[in-house]
Amino acid sequence: MKKYILVSALSVAVCLSSCKKDFLAQTNPNAVTVENYFKTENDVLLAVNGAYQSLRSSNTMGENSGLFTDERSDDTGRNDNQSNAGEPFQFNDFSLLPSNSYLKSHWLALYQSITRANVILSNIDKVTFTNEANKQNYSAEAKFIRAIMYFELVRKWGAVPLVTKQLNTIDEVKASTFRVPEADVYNQIVADLKDGLNSSLPNFQPESGIGRVSKAALNAYLGKVYLTMAATLPNNKAENLTNANTYLLAAYNMRTFGNLSEIPYSQVFDVTKKTTCKELLFQIVYKQGDINYSSSIAANNQAKGETINSQKASTGIGGNLKLDLVNEYETADLRKDFSIKYANDATVKDWFITKFRDASDAATKNGYGGNDCILMRYADVILMLAEVNMLQGNDAVAIQYLDMVRARAAMPLYAVAKTDATYAAKFPTLKLAILHERRVELAFEHQRWFDLIRYFTATELVTYLKAKPQASYGIAKLANVTTKDRFYPIPFDEVKLDPVKMYQNPGY
Repeated sequence: MKKYILVSALSVAVCLSSCKKDFLAQTNPNAVTVENYFKTENDVLLAVNGAYQSLRSSNTMGENSGLFTDERSDDTGRNDNQSNAGEPFQFNDFSLLPSNSYLKSHWLALYQSITRANVILSNIDKVTFTNEANKQNYSAEAKFIRAIMYFELVRKWGAVPLVTKQLNTIDEVKASTFRVPEADVYNQIVADLKDGLNSSLPNFQPESGIGRVSKAALNAYLGKVYLTMAATLPNNKAENLTNANTYLLAAYNMRTFGNLSEIPYSQVFDVTKKTTCKELLFQIVYKQGDINYSSSIAANNQAKGETINSQKASTGIGGNLKLDLVNEYETADLRKDFSIKYANDATVKDWFITKFRDASDAATKNGYGGNDCILMRYADVILMLAEVNMLQGNDAVAIQYLDMVRARAAMPLYAVAKTDATYAAKFPTLKLAILHERRVELAFEHQRWFDLIRYFTATELVTYLKAKPQASYGIAKLANVTTKDRFYPIPFDEVKLDPVKMYQNPGY
């Protein structure tokens, strides 16, 4: 009888952190094992830089990771016959299988990023620092990266394995391969983020540090984590909302501008202002004109016959979006004109994404753009403050925050907007009005799916999605969505390792 070995994400972690032999038992004379690597402060800095670098991947949180967020939602999704039979189409069609290779790659990449952070944290004490503050800051940065990776995991899969140290042996992997309750994962995320607030990280990074975490970003993420806990965990809702409000306010009060209206919407995404825009809290940095480290999102989103995004000529449909989103924009919303456009080419005849642009000569005709991937900005914080106050029953305060975002977009304030029959019919409650504002403000920024699972229970989400016209959703079938789709399936290979400890999510 043959025995087959299945490799899990945690097994890969062992290989990344401590493998000393390859299949042929040969030794690479240029290789440096982990235990011999960490000797100087610069070694730690380079390792932290490597952990940040892992965020760029389309399989973690990079600019092209929308398959796992936006394409799961009602904003975007594959809408062509070629994709209809493919694995990417499963995400938006709510026909996702545990064997989906894209899903497995996402799971593995998230855990590989966690491994990078764990290796740093497990070895940092080996190094003698001339400046103790540097040690605290590098540790805080590693914990931040670990925290946001787990935040991705717990929102998408629910209970997941929780590992907070370097794993060196297969036995250690086996001992760690089990799903822990969501609350335990969230507690670790909170602890990691709070440790960062106890460091000497700056409130905001200087221009030379753009792309690294700051205390303002830590506060914003803590607020979002507590808000998500309040919405998705069964206990301590009031306490979690209070904490969400506390940390979101801390982030908001750190801002270095007065009113959001001081920052034009278009400037938030302006490549020439990405290091100076006061709204940005945390972003993944891409290097304009560089073949290896440039951004491809502007060129990828461009439709055939168009030149608005990039000098690179397009032969396809560009960044596809759903008519459901197009129809949600209010009349004269400047965010619509900036974010989307109708391509009139005979082979396209559809809307495409224009929010991320770099048609400069520096980006070249190859489309080597300089767009950064924005993960946290102040409009998000402000709308979360609106959400928290609405959930706490403070509607008047919630509306004040909501109006900050609407005013910047030159839209009627809420009191006026709700007197409009069309607006009132679409968004009859303050809750739905805030959700709407988040949708049009943060479109294509990988927020929509997380907003939906925070705003609605699994049953409510099914009702919300199935109420949409199929004609506005595309060829993916809304009829497929069920309560199981609140979470992704655990990848098949992970369940196979231990069907009891790595049990599958219901419905798969």
